[in-house]
Amino acid sequence: MRFRSLLIFIGQAVTLGLAAAFIVTLVWPGLVRHRRPGIQITETTPSSSTVRVNGPVSYAYAVDRAAPAVVNVNTARVVTVQPNPFFSNPLFQQFFGGARLPGVPDQRLETSLGSGVIINKQGYILTNRHVIAKADAIQVVLHDGRTATATVVGSDPDTDIAVLKINLPHLPVITIGRSDQIRVGDVVLAIGNPFGVGQTVTMGIVSATGRSRLGVSQFDNFIQTDAPINPGNSGGALVDTEGNLIGINTFIVSQSGGSQGLGFAIPTSIAVNVMEQIIEYGRPLRGWLGIDAHALTPQIAQALGVSQKIHGIVVVGVVRGGPAAKAGVRPGDIVLSMDGKYLLDARQALLAISGHRPGDTIRMQILRNGRTISLSAITSERPASVKQLE
Repeated sequence: MRFRSLLIFIGQAVTLGLAAAFIVTLVWPGLVRHRRPGIQITETTPSSSTVRVNGPVSYAYAVDRAAPAVVNVNTARVVTVQPNPFFSNPLFQQFFGGARLPGVPDQRLETSLGSGVIINKQGYILTNRHVIAKADAIQVVLHDGRTATATVVGSDPDTDIAVLKINLPHLPVITIGRSDQIRVGDVVLAIGNPFGVGQTVTMGIVSATGRSRLGVSQFDNFIQTDAPINPGNSGGALVDTEGNLIGINTFIVSQSGGSQGLGFAIPTSIAVNVMEQIIEYGRPLRGWLGIDAHALTPQIAQALGVSQKIHGIVVVGVVRGGPAAKAGVRPGDIVLSMDGKYLLDARQALLAISGHRPGDTIRMQILRNGRTISLSAITSERPASVKQLE
């Protein structure tokens, strides 16, 4: 009897266990779905202050604005060829009677290619002086296929700038940008006629600004870029991503003769100023003070007994009767600033002085015998033969 009761109890327990297991099987997936934490993917939008500024997919807008105003400049000149001295030999003359040897001309025509930029509706074109130097004829080819004979308005060997003029209606004009506001890393486009293949656009960045001591011109202050520039690009446009002109492509540094990422352009702050003076006066007018100066190096500062933390230029010579002499500048003076801008080297002073026109007043802060004094000098026109600082 007891054994039978035990079997009944075990049977009931098993039945209840199976029922519970069946219920759990039905309910458990829902419980799992309800309680299990889901996998969350969070997409964050960075704040405007941390958004990385990327370049556009295309620079076609800038090219559309600038390219029509960039022209090809073709030059030609007649070169006299000296005959071989052998042909002047009396023995040769005896046999050939002084006849000119066929195939050896006395003169030949030399041609060269460059680029230029149309600045205004009057047909003035900016280019490099070396592009049109000694040319007997200059022909300009526009982006739209029109051609015109160009005349030379004037040129400046100290900056390698030349101004041409053409007479055509409805000329495209480039927009002048602010070269003094560009920064290293800015994207720039070079537009010109490399190797005479036709108008070409290349892209790079501003590698450096204010490049000097390159021995190319008297007033070195170049924009350096890695945008590919090749022979034929000289005189062409360097533009920003809006198509504004910021420089005139001038030369490259290369061991192969082709672009190696070292291109240099004259900034518009210099080129346009020179162009305006050439158009108005026929030549650039630059201020002159009549001083010879050098940078204040730590060695010179120590020799003069002044702090090595002081920056400026040391006057080592003053032209008698010149503007600086009339203003009271003396040899040994340390010029700390001009027109409120501190000087770091003699090149900076050269650009500051020559940037003024004759008759302008330059205010100077000078350190003399441990005292700071203020002097003002009225500039005169810079003599063409001057080789000193100013």
